[in-house]
Amino acid sequence: MKKPIKIAIVGFPNVGKSTLFNRLLKQKKSLVHSLPGMTRDQIPAFCRLADKSFILIDTGGFFDSQGDPFSSQVKQKAWEASQMADVLLFVLDGKRGMTPGEEELFFLLKKMDKPIFVVINKTDSPREEDQIGDFYRLGEEEIIPISAEHKRNLDYLEERIIAILPSSTDKDIEAKPLRIAIVGRINVGKSSVVNRLSGEKRLIVSEIPGTTRDSTDTLIKRNKKTYCLIDTAGIRKMSRTKDKREKAGIVKAKKDIGRADVVCLIMDAMEFPTRQDTAIAHLAHDSGKPLIMVLNKWDLIQKETQSHKEFHDRVYRKLDFVSYAPLVFISALSGQRIVKILDLSEEVFANGEKKISTPRLNKFLKQMNTKHPPVSRNRKKIKLKYMVQKGTLPPSFLLFTHSHASLDPSYEKFFLKKLYEEFDFLGTPLRLTLKKS
Repeated sequence: MKKPIKIAIVGFPNVGKSTLFNRLLKQKKSLVHSLPGMTRDQIPAFCRLADKSFILIDTGGFFDSQGDPFSSQVKQKAWEASQMADVLLFVLDGKRGMTPGEEELFFLLKKMDKPIFVVINKTDSPREEDQIGDFYRLGEEEIIPISAEHKRNLDYLEERIIAILPSSTDKDIEAKPLRIAIVGRINVGKSSVVNRLSGEKRLIVSEIPGTTRDSTDTLIKRNKKTYCLIDTAGIRKMSRTKDKREKAGIVKAKKDIGRADVVCLIMDAMEFPTRQDTAIAHLAHDSGKPLIMVLNKWDLIQKETQSHKEFHDRVYRKLDFVSYAPLVFISALSGQRIVKILDLSEEVFANGEKKISTPRLNKFLKQMNTKHPPVSRNRKKIKLKYMVQKGTLPPSFLLFTHSHASLDPSYEKFFLKKLYEEFDFLGTPLRLTLKKS
């Protein structure tokens, strides 16, 4: 299998890099905002144009700002992306012209001796295209005027990219990785977990709330298996968030739960489970995705004989509605039990795909009817006649009854508990539906 070509989109802040990234991907992956500095980390994604496949990388802006404490780190991440890329798309703003800093940056990038396309974004009309002559002072034979927002000349840029890429097949792209959404409230160590699992500082880490604004995919390999770690913005109440960019990141984080295969809820061992932890756990449960819970910063806890049990019981007492989810105690700082996240993710995803034969289900149902007769909401006995599995992820079951009555909530909870125990559905929510027959 050939190593896929990497193309990085680089430039100063607010020139439209993320908009172009989304247009080339044909999906809204990077967050776009009118305020500069939305993207901080590298955001890679597999991209396919015609018969060519490659990895496209969105980056933060090359600019030092005294008003942004992360600007130097964002700039460093952009440099790293430029260095590891095979091709560069250098994006400039056609409406405001080129600054001396951008001109200097271009010549620094040229020294890397790799193909570089000069893309003049925000040229929304032929009249504006006639006014880009100043950009030719960069010395390039061709500059490509586009409007990423309005898709103007985007097809030509795609043609130029396709022309320099080697032919590829589906075998050149990795098999679909297991997608693990790393979610949690602010400052629980989500980015630190991703960095530790990847073995390098892929993401910017800080104690300042809202450091991660956009979700970032990180691909890692372990034991010949590929994982995609989706680092998300810290989720908190919108009313407590003033920065519009952070609000956009929170909305995106909630959506990322839906596109993941497994949800990994990170909590802080020094303060847990909070109301916000509970709210995020509800989001994960309602999504139907397999779930694992992680208690980070375990190295900071003063240990006693019963510490592990006390913390374990405290989590499941407060988050009893996700009692099916396994809990692991880790330290992103030291790496303690960190790889357990990958092992458990594999296990709970497999459980979410599990299919139980109808004869086994009805043997289980017969035992329940005999030993623990079901009751309805009005506390009357109800006959469960037949049971089948109708879906996976989450495993969903159809119970046929003699009436339209529904199960008593406490009995339904008990029924699900027995179902988990009988068929080992660790880590995945289950769904029950009653139907009269």
